[in-house]
Amino acid sequence: MAEDGKIKIDKFNGHDFGFWNRSKTIYALGAVRLSLAKNVAYNVVNEKTTYGLFKALSNMYEKPSASNKVFLIRQLVNTKMKEGASVADHVNEFNSILSRLMSVDIKFDDEVQALLLLSSLPESW
Repeated sequence: MAEDGKIKIDKFNGHDFGFWNRSKTIYALGAVRLSLAKNVAYNVVNEKTTYGLFKALSNMYEKPSASNKVFLIRQLVNTKMKEGASVADHVNEFNSILSRLMSVDIKFDDEVQALLLLSSLPESW
């Protein structure tokens, strides 16, 4: 580790691929684990590989389970733009939720999407 707290990752120079690959895999797994909130990390504590970790997370959060669908619907209908907030940021957040809903097979026609977006704006709009 460098003195400034950043981790230095050596570039692959064509020698000892096995060691380089193993060290990058371990680093990637650690980096992903550090980016998880504690309540999520507890659910994947037994995963030993980055692939296994991502597969477990995908199974928990991308599968079209009823609880995941309910969570995303609630998130969509409870998304409200605060007065004075960035419209672009709000629309990006709104579209991100719609995209996640589409990944679990819930789609809204354009008119419903427009109505949901309009209802999420402040009264001043």
